[in-house]
Amino acid sequence: MPASTPLAELLSLHGRTALVTGAGSGIGRAVALRLAEAGADLELLDCNRAALEQLAQELSPYGQRVGLHAVDLARKSAIDALWDGLSGSPPGILVNNAAVYPTRHFSDMDEGFWKHLMAVNLEAVVWMCQRMIRARGQQGGVIVNIGSVEAVLPFKEDLSAYSTSKAGVIALTRALAREHARKGFRINALLPGGTHTPGTRSMARRIARLQLGLLKTGYDYFQRLPAGRMADPDEIARMVLVLCSDLASYVHGAAVPVDGGFLSA
Repeated sequence: MPASTPLAELLSLHGRTALVTGAGSGIGRAVALRLAEAGADLELLDCNRAALEQLAQELSPYGQRVGLHAVDLARKSAIDALWDGLSGSPPGILVNNAAVYPTRHFSDMDEGFWKHLMAVNLEAVVWMCQRMIRARGQQGGVIVNIGSVEAVLPFKEDLSAYSTSKAGVIALTRALAREHARKGFRINALLPGGTHTPGTRSMARRIARLQLGLLKTGYDYFQRLPAGRMADPDEIARMVLVLCSDLASYVHGAAVPVDGGFLSA
């Protein structure tokens, strides 16, 4: 983009459509709100239809078009049906946010646990990216894949499968950026640290019931964390907006931590 382009124009998403997975709560919900504020029309995915309908009501003041899709991302057939059913031009922005965060000791994992986690956290990202790149062709587009600091520095026990899935997201992001940048695609990953979401609140309730292993993990995490607090989902969403916008026009294949300094400490 020319250096003379006004800041408001660089940040604007007017005339673009963004597809956001896992939009019903947490980071995905915050991303949908920020992208709508920037002017994007939205296609929102989640397994929880009621959560999407509630979010659509919150988005109505922005006046953007909003499509709602209850999709089981663990099934490739559901992902294909979603893309085949989209009307109009394919979305020019894709935010792969949906993920599951189950904990299980490595020795206790079974095949079903592993396959489901990988299907949602990694394989769904693969198929969503593939369908967008096919659909957009030479038009190009923007993809932001949500990874995790756990992929770079595993910290909590019983997350070996989760950490592996998110490391795969980073590797996929870098490979696709290398292969498709000259076709007009800008593909990056964002690595959130600890964030206040329904999942982390559930974990906090378990800590409150004095599960001492979790209590020690939480204490150790905050001792390491320079910011001294967890993120609000909107703080993650703001950086997603930057990566989706022309503010990041020369950012390709990056893995951007938004972690309160956790990885640097």
